[in-house]
Amino acid sequence: MEKVRQLGRLVNRNRRALAEFEIVFKLLTFLVAVPLFSGCFRLIMKITGYRYLTVENVLSFAVHPVTVLSVVALLLLMTAYTMFDIATVIILLDQSWQNRKACLPEVLRVSARKCMGMLRPRSLSLAFLILFLIPFLNLGLASGVISTIQVPGFIQDYIGQNRFLPVLCAAAVALLAVLLSYWLYSLHFLVLENLPFREARKRSRRLGAGRHVRDMLSLVAMQAVISLCFLGCVLIGILLIMAVDGMLERFALLGSLVSTIIWMFIALCAAVFMSLSMPFGYAGISVLFYAHKQERGEEIRSLELGAGEGKAGERSRIRAACIGIGLAAVVLGTIFTYGLHLGKYNLNIEYARTTEVTAHRGASADYPENTMSAFEGAEELGADWIELDVQQTKDGEIIVMHDTSFKRTTGLNKNTWELTWEEVAGLDAGSFFGPDHAGEGIPRLGQVVEFARDHLIKLNIELKPTGHETDFEKSVVDIVAEHDFLEQCVITSQVYSVLERVKDYNAEVTTVYVMSLAYGNITDLEAADHFSVEAANVTENLVDRVHAQGKQLYAWTVNTQASIRRMVELGVDNVITDNVALAKETIYAEKTSDLISEYIKLLEKIF
Repeated sequence: MEKVRQLGRLVNRNRRALAEFEIVFKLLTFLVAVPLFSGCFRLIMKITGYRYLTVENVLSFAVHPVTVLSVVALLLLMTAYTMFDIATVIILLDQSWQNRKACLPEVLRVSARKCMGMLRPRSLSLAFLILFLIPFLNLGLASGVISTIQVPGFIQDYIGQNRFLPVLCAAAVALLAVLLSYWLYSLHFLVLENLPFREARKRSRRLGAGRHVRDMLSLVAMQAVISLCFLGCVLIGILLIMAVDGMLERFALLGSLVSTIIWMFIALCAAVFMSLSMPFGYAGISVLFYAHKQERGEEIRSLELGAGEGKAGERSRIRAACIGIGLAAVVLGTIFTYGLHLGKYNLNIEYARTTEVTAHRGASADYPENTMSAFEGAEELGADWIELDVQQTKDGEIIVMHDTSFKRTTGLNKNTWELTWEEVAGLDAGSFFGPDHAGEGIPRLGQVVEFARDHLIKLNIELKPTGHETDFEKSVVDIVAEHDFLEQCVITSQVYSVLERVKDYNAEVTTVYVMSLAYGNITDLEAADHFSVEAANVTENLVDRVHAQGKQLYAWTVNTQASIRRMVELGVDNVITDNVALAKETIYAEKTSDLISEYIKLLEKIF
């Protein structure tokens, strides 16, 4: 109990400085560090010639000389960056131990100086501690994140078929835990006593001798308390949201809105507690560090820092630097967010990618298909892609139309090649769906591309040749290129020769071969960058073979919860559906923790 009170005092004494630093540091990590490291990794892939990473090619990518050198450099940078966070927290806690109010700018200056020595190859052992062992201290919260990652089926099967592998995995985890217990105080020796890392490891092992297991159990217990606080906050938040939902039920609030609020609340709680777990974790280590020092009669060599008084010039420089960093964070964060919306930051790493949702002919379950209202509805529902069909009119215009005949959707028994655009523009393509949509017109491709570009949604443009076209493929590609939209769309067709002509005209266009049946080695079809297969014919073997070639697999048309779940489990990259809301909800549920999902379901049953 005394150690708990000491932990509280350590955190409370400089709580403002700790909170200010952690909030700013985590924001910078999200806005600057993550996009920067992501960009570096993508640059490595580009230099080495890898467009995708899969199980089949990741080993050759990993052993490439450029990859090895680049990864070493990135590890050193990540080590220094993470060490700056840890060192700052340790110094702030040390100031609290001395019962001193810390001057944050002075602490940051000392931390930065101590971290400069991390950018050396001999610091790789330190990188192992910081990047691979230290995260185990946060397992209480990290386990919730880890549980959202689906282990590939073939790995599960391989482990299940080899009885010794679970034992080896358990032994490896136990070994890492032992190693961490030996090195637990090494960073305190490194930061507070300026010892070389090798000597710091030795001192850490001696300091904790005979107490390693007890110390680790104490830290695990502390993380368990933090996790329980997290779950408690989540529970209270869910109950409040459900209570509000019940009171407003007569106003017919959408269940999806309440669900969204719940998940946002959980995400916010997770962000707060994840940020606090590291300072609290190191506060626990610091309490044990000082206690063991006192028990052994060892000198506690704390840092003597200036109070920062009379250093107006230095504070001004730090303030200017903070403003500069803030502006850089805003700019880089904006660029990264915009790129994220455009899909430019998807590394397509197998088993880490998220299944995307394509609205089949727009939101065709709620609006007349292939019309602007259907496309606007798809965007409102949060679809990642819109699938549309295009054909050519008598005068060469590219219109959005699925059937060869206008009969089903407009009532006019004419074919697309028999009418000019002026005649098509006067047709009613909405009344067949319902009187509320009377007067809905047939759009041109250019109109849809402009809408997609303005609303940051990607397009799946399927070419429907009739045999009456002139420069059909060229016209479609030109329209997309004129709007600078080639990177945000794919050109698809059920006719392979169409894809060949597209590639002959512009090899940079991403093409997708739409197939009702996929048999044999379809990846030999060089004109197809990806494949779209009828959902009933999608198998685990097919997905594995397509991914092994660095290509993607789409599934169509997937309209039931069971079929959507099956596609997600198989690792399909994109589901094409008439029911966007169902697909988004199902995929989100599949990609989030089963524990939290069951937790919410239980609460719903009780209340």
